[in-house]
Amino acid sequence: MNIRTGLALFALVCATATASAQTPATPAAPTPATPTHAGFVKNLRGDVKLLDANGVMRAARTGDEVSPVERVVTGPDSGASVVLRDGTVLVIGPSSRLDLKGFSYESTTQDGNVLVALLRGSLRMITGLIGKSHPDAVRIETQTATIGIRGTDFIVEVEPQ
Repeated sequence: MNIRTGLALFALVCATATASAQTPATPAAPTPATPTHAGFVKNLRGDVKLLDANGVMRAARTGDEVSPVERVVTGPDSGASVVLRDGTVLVIGPSSRLDLKGFSYESTTQDGNVLVALLRGSLRMITGLIGKSHPDAVRIETQTATIGIRGTDFIVEVEPQ
């Protein structure tokens, strides 16, 4: 524990002890939790799997949450659409492998970033609030290029090597 963290913890303990000694206990108002998911699976067709950061693979279902770091794998004649919390839509085509490598979004300031790697297959992306307010914060990586997004709707395709 560094000094700053120790001092902050000490101040919090002192403030809590002082406040509880002076006033009767009242229930605290719930604070809104920061969402831990990046988005959810909106639609899917065929064989679609999600691989989380811990290496656990599961069959995707409509409505499943997608983590800020997750892989989407589609089989032949399969596809999925994922909607991120800022409204970005990722439409993943057949025989694709897409890594959501990073996603963060603060709804009050509309700050955040999106980092996606298309390893194989095709992707159509319609950018949401992050792309509209901070286009430099949206990046798509492929094996041969990194794309900086300046528009709001585009398609990327990667051929297997």
